[in-house]
Amino acid sequence: MVEKNLKSKVLVEDDRTGTSVETLKRAIADNLFYIQGKFPDVATRNDQYMALAYTVRDRLVHRWLTTTKSFIKRDCRAVAYLSAEFLLGPHLVNNLINMELYDNVKQAVEEIGLDFDTLIAQEEEPGLGNGGLGRLAACYMDSLATLNIPAIGYGIRYEFGIFDQVIRDGWQIEITDKWLHYGNPWEIARPEHTFEVQLGGHTEGYTDNKGRFQVRWIPERVINGVPYDTPISGYKTTNTNTLRLWKAEAPESFNFKAFNTGDYIGSVHEKMFSENISKVLYPNDEPIQGRQLRLEQQYFFVSCSLQDMIRIHFANGQKLETFHEKFAVQLNDTHPSIGIAELMRLLVDIHAMDWDRAWEITEKTFGYTNHTLLPEALERWEYELFASVLPRHLEIILEINRRFLETVKKKYPGDNGKLQRLSIIDESGRKFVRMAHLASVGSHSINGVAELHSHLLTTDVLKDFYELWPKKFGNVTNGVTPRRWMLVANPELSELITDTIGDGWTHDLMQLKKLEPHANDAKFRKKWSAIKREVKAHLAEYIKMHNSVTVDPDSMFDVQVKRMHEYKRQLLNVLYIITLYNQIKDNPKLDIAPRTFIFGGKAAPAYAMAKLIIKLINSVADEVNNDPIVSKKLRVVFLADYNVKLGQQVYPAADLSEQISTAGKEASGTGNMKFALNGALTIGTLDGANIEIREEVGDENFFLFGLTDAEVKQLKSNNYRPRDFYESNESLRRVIDQIASGHFSDGNVQIFSPIVDTLLNQDVWMLLADYQMFVDAQHKVSEAYKDQDNWTKMSILNVARMGKFSSDRAIQEYCDNIWNVDPVKVVLEDIDPVALVCAV
Repeated sequence: MVEKNLKSKVLVEDDRTGTSVETLKRAIADNLFYIQGKFPDVATRNDQYMALAYTVRDRLVHRWLTTTKSFIKRDCRAVAYLSAEFLLGPHLVNNLINMELYDNVKQAVEEIGLDFDTLIAQEEEPGLGNGGLGRLAACYMDSLATLNIPAIGYGIRYEFGIFDQVIRDGWQIEITDKWLHYGNPWEIARPEHTFEVQLGGHTEGYTDNKGRFQVRWIPERVINGVPYDTPISGYKTTNTNTLRLWKAEAPESFNFKAFNTGDYIGSVHEKMFSENISKVLYPNDEPIQGRQLRLEQQYFFVSCSLQDMIRIHFANGQKLETFHEKFAVQLNDTHPSIGIAELMRLLVDIHAMDWDRAWEITEKTFGYTNHTLLPEALERWEYELFASVLPRHLEIILEINRRFLETVKKKYPGDNGKLQRLSIIDESGRKFVRMAHLASVGSHSINGVAELHSHLLTTDVLKDFYELWPKKFGNVTNGVTPRRWMLVANPELSELITDTIGDGWTHDLMQLKKLEPHANDAKFRKKWSAIKREVKAHLAEYIKMHNSVTVDPDSMFDVQVKRMHEYKRQLLNVLYIITLYNQIKDNPKLDIAPRTFIFGGKAAPAYAMAKLIIKLINSVADEVNNDPIVSKKLRVVFLADYNVKLGQQVYPAADLSEQISTAGKEASGTGNMKFALNGALTIGTLDGANIEIREEVGDENFFLFGLTDAEVKQLKSNNYRPRDFYESNESLRRVIDQIASGHFSDGNVQIFSPIVDTLLNQDVWMLLADYQMFVDAQHKVSEAYKDQDNWTKMSILNVARMGKFSSDRAIQEYCDNIWNVDPVKVVLEDIDPVALVCAV
């Protein structure tokens, strides 16, 4: 009888993979009971969220394991994306949308009496990044899965991510980010794939049994790297890739001998030391201990990752000589560039490959993406520090450099200046190891992330390398994923777009071009404007709740949210706010468009000037918001603890996007893309991707100001004197004098004196030179905003013309021009519980 029933195959939806509302309800209840160990009457909100997250993860794991199995079976070439940061944002909603489960899951949650939005808000955001670099990596992981590209992301599982920011008395205060406090339902530990990482010590030579000279590294310390895997879903596809993050652990976490002799601290010393490696994102690197920890962090995750790739390669039955044929390894900036020396060590020292063959494999394996034009951001390590932490790698780098400089000598005989500029070792003073040089020498491809940035790499930052190897260089302009930044962040606008032009744009962002004719449709403009007004009202509620400031959703939301750094020129924006403040004080009847200035962003804990600028923003906000005259037309708010979750509220609500960095300093930027993609108009300089955005949306829909990169260099070469601008511009002089006099600091003339001194005596970032052009451009913005109907038309055209800036397009360019990786489409097979019983 049982056999007959089994053969009849009456299929019942599996509670772990089924997607009907009833099955989802059962699954949530089961996970609450069996995973969280709670019954509904005592379950906390976090228990409810965890039960929901595990329910979604079950369905995601089904796709993930199917994908992994398919990739192994097909023996395909894969991308390995090495990044010190992955700023993923919340997983739940993104996975629901990608897996097309949003509606059913929401209904299931509501039918069991829970509030869906409350559970969504409960998710703790993993702060595993500091800004654009980590968020770009997350967008690229989304696109890799969506485009069905076999890929693994490798990074660090920081126990404490980027700090939580609170504002007290206007100052930034850093609070520990305990994102793992309640557990992480999206990750699975893989301790069976733990690897050892060596640090310190010394090397010694020996002759192996084949008579070859070899080098043995005798480390001072050994640390274990334990992988934690997170599945990364693709949009409307089975394909689900892996993000593998490494946690540092001690080989022996407890010393019984020390404990039994009363040395209780010593008994766990090794555990504490080892776990420091993955304890916190970007420790303060001003003290030498902080710099050593950063170097150890970078080597730790790169070594684990390369050892893991070799393990996978062997597990698939491959020979090491074909490693570069199966893995395309991309260095996301200079942080992972030690990987070049590490792969050479693994090939030569561990697997006894001859140097020339190992170097050929290494060079064909790596591609290098440069993300900065700032010299201080091009990592370099003190020679002595590097030697103490990675003695074997220094020897390998010296040999790489010796061979490399021999080729340079042949091409440029007698040009010692060229040799010094190209050398991986900087010997112009105190000796340093230049990691961007190592990445350039050891990679087959070098790319910038915007057309201007890539051009400046070839004419300035890496000019000598470009002259040596012009074919190595290329450009891949950054992009952002429309799934996170439109479907998740702005569902109302996404729905309007889909209702108007179909849903093809979510896969092919160039289809947004179909919106252009609708910009001339008054009814469509009215719908567009109503959605913008609604999301602004939601953000206004958030501001009221968190800042205790009432803002008008009908005012222009003028937004600058990004990492706090002087070159991004939040300070220039503040100078303009004070200018407006003065104009209104002088003429309360001044006819301007009311504005709400919205700032957000974190300053590095040791970056005193950036933290002082945050204080100034909040001090100006206090003055403006409490002035009975000015506050009728201006409001200023600083949103504390800006992150991906908050960004999902801010980008859709913005009317004006402030992209005002000094020309030639921003590599690309992606915030500019997110704003424009959500209908904000841009005021900006000809810097980074601003140039390409302006080309796409049209100069009539972009508020341009400021010196060009060439003009910045020319002015500096002519001994730029910022005081000349201060003395010749009455409005500017008044603003700076107010800051200096204590007008915004209760008469305290000392607090902001470093800002005033920097502006008047150095002004490295050319704020005073650009000030009047910025004021003039902002006047044009104000006049344009008064014509709301035309502003809405410009907003629609901005979105319609942003198709180029999809991370899907960027990843496709990497695949075609750098990685030579093809998509592998995976088909999901339904799980048949009866078939499983029969198999057993």
